[in-house]
Amino acid sequence: MTEPVRIDMVSDIACPWCAIGLTTLENALKELQGSIAVEVHLQPFELNPDMPKGGEEVISYLSAKYGIEPDQVRINQQRIYDRAKEVGFEFHPEGRKHVYNTFDCHRLLHWAATECGVEQAFSLKKALLAAYFTRVENMDDLQTLLDAVQAAGLDTDRAAQVLSGDEFAQAVRSEQTRWKMLGIRAVPAFILDNKFLVEGAQPQENLVAAIRQASERSQSQG
Repeated sequence: MTEPVRIDMVSDIACPWCAIGLTTLENALKELQGSIAVEVHLQPFELNPDMPKGGEEVISYLSAKYGIEPDQVRINQQRIYDRAKEVGFEFHPEGRKHVYNTFDCHRLLHWAATECGVEQAFSLKKALLAAYFTRVENMDDLQTLLDAVQAAGLDTDRAAQVLSGDEFAQAVRSEQTRWKMLGIRAVPAFILDNKFLVEGAQPQENLVAAIRQASERSQSQG
C-alpha cells in the first residue's frame, strides 16, 4: 500500500498569504481526492513574535515594518484580498484592523495535532484564519480562540486548560527553530515528503503538480 504524501505546511495565522495558501491547498486536495492520499502537518512560524498584548494597528505596523508608505500598504492589502477571492477565501470587506501575537494559536494547533489528529488541526487552522481575517476578531481574547476550537469540533474545556498554562510552548518554539534552521525564512512554505519545497501561495495547478511529482517519486522508490 502506497504511503500518503506528507505535506508540512509552515505558516502563521497572522499571514494573509497563508490563508490563501491553505485554501489553495485544500482545493488541490479536493482535486486529487481518490487518486493520491495526502497527510498535512501544520508547522508553526511567527511573523511577529514580539507583538505585545493588544496587537498593533495594521497599516502603521506594516508601513514601519517594511519601510513603505501607508497608501502602498493599502494597495498591497487590496491585491491580497483580490487574490483571496479567486481561491475562495473571504476577507472582511474593510480588511483587518490589527496585527496580533499568534503564539497561543500555534500552541492550540500543536495540541490539536498531538491529541486529536492532523485533520482536526487543519479544521482548527481554518477556524482561526476565519476569526482573524474574515470576522476580524480580537485574537488576544480567550473566547475568540475557544470559539474557533468549538467551530472545529474540538474540546473547548481541554483547549482552555492548554491556554491557561504554558503547555506545548516549548514544543512550538522548538519546531519554529527547527524549520528556520532548515532554511525557511518566509511563509507559506510547503515541504513534500521532506524532499520538495514549494514556496509562497502558489496557484492550485502548481501544488497539484508538486503533489503528483512527490507521489510518483515515492512509488518509484517503493
